Amino acid sequence: MALFKRKTKKEKTLEQDQLQEQQQNDLNADDQDGLVKTTLSFHPDWELTSQEKYVYQFKHRQLPLLKPNQIAINGIKLINFDEGFVVVAILRNTLPKAIRFEAVDLLLLDENGQAIAKKQFELDGMDELPSMTSRPWRFLFSSEDKLVDKIPEEGWKIAFELKKSAAVHQLDLEESWENQISPSQKEHLEKMVASLPALSPGEVNFMGIEAKHGSEGNLAVTVLIRNGSEKNIQLEQIPLIVEDAAGDIICQGGFKLEKFEVKANTSKPWTFIFPKELVQKQQPDLSKWKVYPPQKK
Repeated sequence: MALFKRKTKKEKTLEQDQLQEQQQNDLNADDQDGLVKTTLSFHPDWELTSQEKYVYQFKHRQLPLLKPNQIAINGIKLINFDEGFVVVAILRNTLPKAIRFEAVDLLLLDENGQAIAKKQFELDGMDELPSMTSRPWRFLFSSEDKLVDKIPEEGWKIAFELKKSAAVHQLDLEESWENQISPSQKEHLEKMVASLPALSPGEVNFMGIEAKHGSEGNLAVTVLIRNGSEKNIQLEQIPLIVEDAAGDIICQGGFKLEKFEVKANTSKPWTFIFPKELVQKQQPDLSKWKVYPPQKK
């Protein structure tokens, strides 16, 4: 597949003049505003003609200079074929050391900055990209990677997809709790939430905080409901079982809740009171206990 069409003699002369002018501009700009230029580095396995190398050098010279300590990608050509397309791009490194890409998530953006295709690429075969160098590479997108029906051959750009860092898991308090607990109690809960092991993506679990017998023979169990998903969850009914240190069931029952929500990536404390008639063991060993919803059969 030809990536670049052959130039006429007039076009080659014009590009050579432009290349010389760009080289001079680069030399003049290199010391301005702390910008730096890179040298072009071809992968040793690439077999290129002199003309192809010249085209890449010309395209490389047209790219804007970078700041130190940057990793950048610039698209230089897009070729539609069959149901997919190939993007020819140049990866650039102005870090003080070589880097090795393992996998990168790339977005193709239209002229308005809207994503029109996305894909993750394994770049094990690219080897190291030395410091202060740029390397051309070809990225093959399939029809499944398209986010729109038609990919334009002009007015696009390619970019790294920046993943949002995982948000810190936080405490979520109902307003009634905010009004009832002291600042020190709230701080204690916040430290507890921060110290707990991380949840798996999408995991929701229940952790017992406190269990106390009431004067009327009931059992009050305070539970931390932990939501590890990226979405808020609504809970209307919660069936719970409480076991003591001996593994005996102390009590079990179901609770109806109204407009009870646990926000995404938060933990919410709540107290469930089991009435006397649901308490099955009168003198449980609460030195160690656990609470959990019954498993569905």
